[in-house]
Amino acid sequence: MKLIGPFKQLLTMDGLPHKGSLHDEQLEIIQDAGILVEDGMILKTGFFPFLEDEAQQYGYDYDFIQGDYIAMPGMIDAHTHICYAGNRAVDYSMRLAGKSYLEIAAMGGGIWSTVQKTRNASNDLLLHLMLKRLEVLQSEGITSVEVKSGYGLNIHDELRMLEVISNADSLLPIDVIPTCLAAHIKPKDFTGTNLQYLEMLLEKLLPMVKSRELCKRVDVFVEKSAFTMDESLFYVKNAKSMGFEITVHADQFTVGGSEVACNAGALSADHLEASLENEISMLAQSNTVAVCLPGASMGLGLPFAPVRKLLDAGASVAIASDWNPGSAPMGDLLLQASVLGAYEHLSLAETLAGITFRAAKAMNLNDRGIVKKGCIADMIAFPTSDYREVIYRQGKLKPDHVWKKGQKIK
Repeated sequence: MKLIGPFKQLLTMDGLPHKGSLHDEQLEIIQDAGILVEDGMILKTGFFPFLEDEAQQYGYDYDFIQGDYIAMPGMIDAHTHICYAGNRAVDYSMRLAGKSYLEIAAMGGGIWSTVQKTRNASNDLLLHLMLKRLEVLQSEGITSVEVKSGYGLNIHDELRMLEVISNADSLLPIDVIPTCLAAHIKPKDFTGTNLQYLEMLLEKLLPMVKSRELCKRVDVFVEKSAFTMDESLFYVKNAKSMGFEITVHADQFTVGGSEVACNAGALSADHLEASLENEISMLAQSNTVAVCLPGASMGLGLPFAPVRKLLDAGASVAIASDWNPGSAPMGDLLLQASVLGAYEHLSLAETLAGITFRAAKAMNLNDRGIVKKGCIADMIAFPTSDYREVIYRQGKLKPDHVWKKGQKIK
């Protein structure tokens, strides 16, 4: 048993709904708080002096926090592509010169450029690069992160990417949740049709992914440059029948992906920059989480997803970084969420929910994102006495302390 604290404020994120708008007055904030942890799980939260009396009586261990700190759940990044080699600085400079994302892809840049670099990289190099990125996330207070494949785009290299992602998960405290994104685009060296490529994934790749227990999640990119609505729905429905959870790259440049996600009962529809009233209504009426990716908007110079409208319509909205080498190379979730909140007029509660328990819901993880009894003891602490400064400082205030399953890792 261990007592962690004291904290000037403990922002628990407990008791909030998963869907719809939120007000700051709904936030549960415990003053002068402590957290009791046992076997990596939260046992109790409350007034630190009371918990300290109990700790002294029964001889608990301490993580004593000196100075003014606020604590909250560890952040959760529900959409990243951080297993890759190389970079796309050339693409970025071309975008600044006026070329569009789709034009650059047609010229040989884009996803296919990263596929070639990733295929040519050794397993050791891919693992080394991914671990460096995970260490950055961990230090910034991310305690769980989703990582996609999708830069292999053949059976051998997709399996290799998922194995590297699995290895990385075993080497650092941060929890890594893998997703198979072999349906990122049809690779240029596949001679058949889009549908034939997806059929190959269903018949050959996904059974191997399942038998080797490399991941439980499957993703597809629904877009003019990738797969049509009909092709994507065929793919994800069959993947779901095999036992995989579904997420969808949806409505990034054109609409259609969110409809696929809702029809397939996907856990999440991610991107949504192009979503209109019909898509917003569909998502609000579904159990599919709308995962918005401000890093992609910032990297591409495009509008943000209509988060305010989604929340007001009653949707569940999470916020993720989309860290990838092309459209979102920054990878700073807290900064991106803070900027998105300013532009979309989000309450602090809505922004913080989007990077904690609502992000957990997007990955079907019901044991984190909230500091309460029975949840994993993933917490972070910022050097301030007022929780509002976390978003007010727009990502420049970073956590000094990070706990993963009750163990201090920073």
